Amino acid sequence: MNMDEILKTFIAESEELLVQMEAALLQIEQAPEDMELINAIFRAAHTIKGSAGLFGLDHVVAFTHVAESVLDRIRGGELAFDETLSALFLEVCDHLNGLIALVDSGSAPEADFQAAGAALVQRLEHYLTPSAKASGPAVATRAPILATDGVAAGHWHLSLRFGPDMLRNGMDPLAFVRYLNSFGRIVNIVTLTDAIPAAAEMDPETCYLGFEVAFDSDADKETIEGAFEFVREDSDIRILPPHSRSSDYCKLIEELPEEDLRLGEILVRCGTLTAHELDEVLRRQADPALPRQPIGEVLVEANLVNPPVVDAALDKQRKVKEQRNAPAGDGQLIRIDATKLDQLIDLIGELIIAGAGTQLIAQQSGLAELVESTGVLSRLVEEVRDTALTLRMVQIGTTFNRFQRVVRDVSKEIGKDIALRISGGDTELDKTVVEKIGDPLTHLIRNAMDHGIESAELRLARGKPAQGTVGLNAYHESSSIVIEVTDDGGGLSRERILRKATERGLIAEGQVLADRDIFNLIFEPGFSTAEQISNLSGRGVGMDVVKRNITALRGSVDLTSEEGRGTTVTIRLPLTLAIIDGFLIGVGNATYVVPLDAVEECIELTDATGAQGRGNDYLDLRGEVLPVLRLRQLFAVEQAPPRRQNVVVVNYAGRRAGLVVDQLLGEFQTVIKPLGPLFGHNRSLGGFTILGSGAVALILSVPGLIGQVSQGTSRAAAAAALS
Repeated sequence: MNMDEILKTFIAESEELLVQMEAALLQIEQAPEDMELINAIFRAAHTIKGSAGLFGLDHVVAFTHVAESVLDRIRGGELAFDETLSALFLEVCDHLNGLIALVDSGSAPEADFQAAGAALVQRLEHYLTPSAKASGPAVATRAPILATDGVAAGHWHLSLRFGPDMLRNGMDPLAFVRYLNSFGRIVNIVTLTDAIPAAAEMDPETCYLGFEVAFDSDADKETIEGAFEFVREDSDIRILPPHSRSSDYCKLIEELPEEDLRLGEILVRCGTLTAHELDEVLRRQADPALPRQPIGEVLVEANLVNPPVVDAALDKQRKVKEQRNAPAGDGQLIRIDATKLDQLIDLIGELIIAGAGTQLIAQQSGLAELVESTGVLSRLVEEVRDTALTLRMVQIGTTFNRFQRVVRDVSKEIGKDIALRISGGDTELDKTVVEKIGDPLTHLIRNAMDHGIESAELRLARGKPAQGTVGLNAYHESSSIVIEVTDDGGGLSRERILRKATERGLIAEGQVLADRDIFNLIFEPGFSTAEQISNLSGRGVGMDVVKRNITALRGSVDLTSEEGRGTTVTIRLPLTLAIIDGFLIGVGNATYVVPLDAVEECIELTDATGAQGRGNDYLDLRGEVLPVLRLRQLFAVEQAPPRRQNVVVVNYAGRRAGLVVDQLLGEFQTVIKPLGPLFGHNRSLGGFTILGSGAVALILSVPGLIGQVSQGTSRAAAAAALS
C-alpha cells in the first residue's frame, strides 16, 4: 500500500462521514435538542478535520475548524440548532463534499468555489464569540503535577504503540506527534525502543517504536483521539486524562490486548511505568547485595506504581495465561476496491464458461471418473460464484437515505410540507444496480412531490393531513428486488390519460385497455397530463427515460393509481447483472436461456391442452386459461416443428404465460453478456451467453415476452369490441 491508496481510503471514509452528517442534519430539524445527533455531526466534522491534517490538506482543516467551533458551542449549550443553523450546515456539508471531490480529482478549486467557501466561513463566524475565533484552542500553562505512580497526572497521558506496517504504508509516526502541537503542548515524550530487534533482524519498513507522551491541552478526549483516527485500527492508542486515578490505569490494563507479557511489560504498555524506570528496577532487583523481591514489591516500595495498579497487572497476567489457547475473536472488515470485485466476477464468469466446456468433453468421453470429477468441480465453482456475488451485494438503504435531502430541498422550493417514509432499507442487491437506479428514483420522487402531492389547503379540504408523504419501500421477490415509490397525493385521472393518449394517436378511438395499461401510457415519450409546467416536471420529458434506464437494467416498471388517494410506481430489478441460473431451451437449431427464477413448470403441448390457432393463443392449464407465445413464430423459424413440443410456464410480477418451445435442455449457469446497440429495440432479449460447446445462446427477457403476450391480448380484446 502506498500513500495514494491511503489517500483514497481517506476520501472514501470522508464521503461516508458526510453522508452520515447529512442524515443527522436532516433528522435534527425534528429533534434540535438531541445530543446524540449533535455529537454525531460534530464527530463527522472532527474526524474529517483530523484526517485531513495528517495529509497536509490545510484548506480542508481550516474550513472544517470553523464549522467545528460552531458545533462545539452548540454542544456546550451556547447555541441552539434552529432551522437556519441546520440549513447552514447542510451547505457546509455540500462544500465539504466539494472539497473532498477536489482532493480526489487532484484539481485546484475555482474562484467561484473559493468565494462560496469564504462566504460560508463568514456566516459561520457570526455564531462565534471573538475568543472562539482563534486559530486553535487555547493552551493552558499549568505546571505539571507528579502523582505517586510516576506519571505527570496534571497532564494528559498518551500511550502510543503504532502498528508495524505504519512505515510500509507510507505514514510517518512523528507526523501524528507533531499534529498534537496544533491544539496543545507536548510536555514530555519518551520513545520506547524495547520492540526493536537485533540489527541483523531489523526490517527498515517496519515500525518498532512506541511513545509515552505527557500532553498539556484544554482539548477534550474526543479531540485527542481524533488525531489518531486514521491509524487507530492498526495501532494501540491509550489516552488517560489529567489527574487519573489508579482505577483508570487498572481499567487501561484490563483493556490491553491479550498478550503473554511480563509484569513490567504490562506496566510499561499501559503508561504507568517507563521503559527506563523498568530497567532501573530490574537492575536493582538483580543486585546481589539486596534481598530478592518480586518486581511488584520493588515498584511499590519505590513509589513508582500504586499497589492496586500492580494487582491489576498481576490479574491481567494470570487471565492471559488462562486464555492463551482460547479461540481467536471475530474477523475484521476490510475495504476492497470495487474494480477488483468486478474483475473477480468477470474471472469467475470465464471460469464457469470454461468449466461448462470441460464438463461437456467429459460427458462425451464416457469416462465415469472424469464425469464425476467435473461434476465436483462444477459444484465448487457454483459455490465460489455465489460467495463472490454476495461480496457485491449492498444495502439499498444508503441510496434511499440520500433522498431525505432531495425531499427537504424540493418541498421548500415548491412550498409544500412533505415527509419521506423509508422501509426495507436493509434489502440487498448488486452494487452496479444500486449505482444506476439513483437517477430514475430521483425523477420519480420529484415528480410525485410536484404533481402528486396536493397543496396543504387542498389536502385539508379532502380530509387528508396537511403534510404529504412520499414513500420508498424495497423487498425481495424471488430472484428480483422490488422498489416501490408511493405518494398519498391526488392520483392520476384515468379519463385524462385516455383523452391525451387518443389525441396523440397512441391508442385508437374506443380502444379498450386495462387500467394497468392505461396508467403505463405515461411512460411514453413526451406524454404528460400536467396542466402546469414547473421547473421540476410537467413537460413530458423524463418518464420515458426512467423506463428506458430501468429496462436497460433488465428490469420493468409499472404504475397503479387511485384518483384522490395516491400513486404507486413499482420497479422490479434483477438482484445481479453478472451471473444467473438459467434454463436452456431449444427452438429450431438455436438455443435460448430463460432465467430459472421465472420458470414455474414445464408441460408437454398436446391436443388435450387445448392450444389453438397461431400467434398469441391459449391453453388449458388445469382449468386455468394460460396465454402462450410460440417462439418459433416470434423468431421466424422456417424449419418444420418437431412432433413433440413443450410449454415452459413463466411468471413475472404476478403475470403468467407459456412459451412454446421445441426442446427442454436443463439448467445451466449463465454468464450474462450485454447485447450491442443493434438489439436495443428488441424487448424479447436480455443478453447472451456462451455455452460449453462455444456456441452462443440468447437470453430471453421474460418481462418483455409477457408484455408482448399482454399487448396481443389487448389487441384481440379491442378487435372483438369493435366487431
